Formats: sequence, structure tokens, C-alpha cells
Amino acid sequence: MSSRDKIGLVVLGVLVLAGAGRLCLTFRAQPQLPPSEEVFKSVDALFTAVTSRDEQRLLACERRLNAFKEEGLIPAASSKRLESVIAMARAAEWESAARRLYDFMQGQRRAGRPVNRRSQQTAMIQK
Repeated sequence: MSSRDKIGLVVLGVLVLAGAGRLCLTFRAQPQLPPSEEVFKSVDALFTAVTSRDEQRLLACERRLNAFKEEGLIPAASSKRLESVIAMARAAEWESAARRLYDFMQGQRRAGRPVNRRSQQTAMIQK
């Protein structure tokens, strides 16, 4: 085998590994949101804020999502993903933020029993 053939095989191997890595990242499971209409509507409003490049709406969505996080309605992994989208938008990377949020929203299974804040608060009071 010539050195040219060896270099070709190394390059091919690197390309295969890069492609496999890209596939893993693409099809990696998204962190899930709880099956809450309120949370889902807030994430949808965030998508509207990002795609319209509206900083006031972005701020309002951030506040709402932070409140849900403090109430324990949004898991840490999902919250971190949404915070990264907001940070991208704040850095004027609107298109990248929109793409990332779109992928996040498409990865939601919305499985489980719907959650609303009132029933959760009632359950906490009864404990």
C-alpha cells in the first residue's frame, strides 16, 4: 500500500467519524418539557419573540420561563437549553437561536399527564 493510499484511508476515516459525530448530535434526544399548556405556550411565545427579533417579548418570555423554573415546572436540562437560546438571541444570533429553539420544540414528545400550576399547588398544600 502506498503512502498516498494510506493518507486517503486516514482522510476517509476522519470523514466517517465526523459524519457519525454529526448524526449523534442531530438525533440526540432533546430534554423534555413537562406536559403543561402554560409552559408550552411560553416556549411558543419565545419562538415568536426570537423569530420577530423582539427584545421586549424576549425579556417577557425569559421572566415567565424563569418563574416556571423557580416553581419547579421546567426541568434543569430544558431550562438550560432555553437559557442558551435566549443568550444566543441577546448576542444578536437570532437565526441560530430560532433554529435551535425550533429543533428543541420539534423534539418534544408532550407525553404524560397534563400539569397545571393550580393542581400542583393544591397538592403541595395537602402534604
